[in-house]
Amino acid sequence: MTEFRRVGILGPGLLGGSIALGMEKLHPKVGVRMWARSAQRVSEIAAQGFSHATTDFDLVVGDADLIILAVPVGAMPDLAKRLIAAGVGGEQFVTDVGSVKVLPHETVGAPLKAAGIRFLGSHPMAGSDQSGFSAASPDLFEGAPCILTNDGGLPDDDVNRLVAFWSGLGARAAVMTGDEHDHLVARISHVPHVMAAICALVALENEEDGHFAGGGLRDTSRVAGGDPAMWREILSENKAAVAGPLRQGAELMQRLADLIEGGKEEALEAVLEEAQVRRRRLDNDL
Repeated sequence: MTEFRRVGILGPGLLGGSIALGMEKLHPKVGVRMWARSAQRVSEIAAQGFSHATTDFDLVVGDADLIILAVPVGAMPDLAKRLIAAGVGGEQFVTDVGSVKVLPHETVGAPLKAAGIRFLGSHPMAGSDQSGFSAASPDLFEGAPCILTNDGGLPDDDVNRLVAFWSGLGARAAVMTGDEHDHLVARISHVPHVMAAICALVALENEEDGHFAGGGLRDTSRVAGGDPAMWREILSENKAAVAGPLRQGAELMQRLADLIEGGKEEALEAVLEEAQVRRRRLDNDL
C-alpha cells in the first residue's frame, strides 16, 4: 500500500496516464490529479474517462504528497523551476519517469535539492510503441521492473516510500545509481531499439516485401514503430552509454558476415547457439 495520499502527475502521456489510471483502479482513496499544458488535451482526456486533468499547475502540485514528472527529460528543468516558484515544500516528494537518469539528477535533482525539495529518480521499464493518454492502461506496470536512483543521497525511509508506491502499481522496484542505470538500459533497451530500426530499414528496403513477411520480422522490428523524436532524444541523452554497445553490435555483425561468407559453419552455429541460450534464459526469468 502506498503511503502517499495525494499524487500530482505532470504530463498526460502513456506513462503519466497509466499511473493515473492505475491509481484510480488500485488505490481509489488516493487523490490523483494530472496536469496538461492545453485545454484541448484536458478535454480529450476527459472524453476518455479521466475527469481529474487540468491546466492549473498550482492546483495539481499544491497539496500533492508525490509529484511525478511524466514529460520528456528535456522538458523537466523548466518544470523544476515552476515547482520551486510554486512553493513546493520539503514534505513533498518529486520523482520522474525518464528513460535516462544521470541527466535528470543533474538538471532537476540538483536545483530541487538546493531548494530543499526531495527528488528521487524512477524509471518504470514498461511502455509501448504507442504513445499518448489513449494508449494508457491501469495494468501497464503489473510485473514490470522499475529502477529507482538516489543520487541525491536521501534516507532509506524516503527510498522505501517510493519503492512501496511503485510496488502498489504492480512493479518490481530495484535501486541503483544513475550511472549504473544508464549503462544498464543502454544495453537492454536503447541498443535493442536501434537494432529494431536497423532490422526495419534492411528488411523493408523494398517496402512491398513486407507483404510476404511472417511473425519473425514483426516481432524483431516492433519497437521501431515508436516515436522517432522521443527516441532521438533518449539516444542523444544517453550517448555516452549507448555508443560502446552499438559498436560492439556492429563488430559482431561484421564477424557473422565473415563467418557466413567464409563458410565457417561450426563457428557460425556456435554464435547462434550462444544467442539461443541467452534468449531462453530471458524467458525463464519472466
